[in-house]
Amino acid sequence: MWFLSFWILPVISACTWLGMLLAMLIVWLVEGSPRYPSMDNGQRIAYISDIGAQGLKPLFVAGCCVTTVFLDLSFAAERWLRHTGRLARNTGVAEKVLSALSILFAIAGTCGLILLSIFDTLRHPRLHDGFLLLFIAGYVLSAIFICAEYQRLGVHFRQHRVLRGSFWLKLAFILVEIAMAIAFVVCTFRTSKNAGAVLEWVVALIFTFYVLTFFVDLLPAVRTKHHASSAPQLELGHTNGGPRITNRDDESAANGQYGHGYMNSTPEPTTTSRYYVNGTPNVTKPPTAQNF
Repeated sequence: MWFLSFWILPVISACTWLGMLLAMLIVWLVEGSPRYPSMDNGQRIAYISDIGAQGLKPLFVAGCCVTTVFLDLSFAAERWLRHTGRLARNTGVAEKVLSALSILFAIAGTCGLILLSIFDTLRHPRLHDGFLLLFIAGYVLSAIFICAEYQRLGVHFRQHRVLRGSFWLKLAFILVEIAMAIAFVVCTFRTSKNAGAVLEWVVALIFTFYVLTFFVDLLPAVRTKHHASSAPQLELGHTNGGPRITNRDDESAANGQYGHGYMNSTPEPTTTSRYYVNGTPNVTKPPTAQNF
């Protein structure tokens, strides 16, 4: 069933992340925008980590864990689907290396986010800041590598509009996130804590949309769910005189990046023998010849 496919992984991740952020922000506003002990003098707007270091820390830790685990599963699912041919296959070693690097840095970003939620800014401020930088750098580098992979795939599979769309979405995330991250670091450690807090909330919300780009990547696999299992049977039919079905990822449907089997029925060449009736050529086989 389509609703049990791999696309649900990034949706769970994005919904968990967005729900956690909204819950923390609403609680802080409902409580009257209190000033927490981890906040600096003159700071009026709380960072996400300021709220997460207080009574909502269990929510913060659980939300970060669920978000990153399901996002990493999305990375793994995308790699497996390309390997099995249910998404456009990698055509060279370089693309597989880029995919592996994107997964590696995503895991690094996962470690950073989970650890920064555990080592909160109130009790472990230095560790918290270090893990925050690891989280941002890990996922930005991961996005760069997967963007490079999709660019190379787009060269070989120009008919796949999903690849082009996902490439541009991820590229936009990279550019915006890098600009916002630089501004966040400058405001947090140099100028205004309040501006830094606002930028942190914005960066976190943008991350939600990055996670959802994997929904776009994995959705085409719904239409190839039974593709791999049916291919051997169809190929077997050809050996018994039936039509031949082959898998070709680079000749897939115009609106997806998935590979489809296609029908290639080639009639066997026929030969026509001439028969002579009363000295006149005749292409119709006599009754005795038609029986053989």
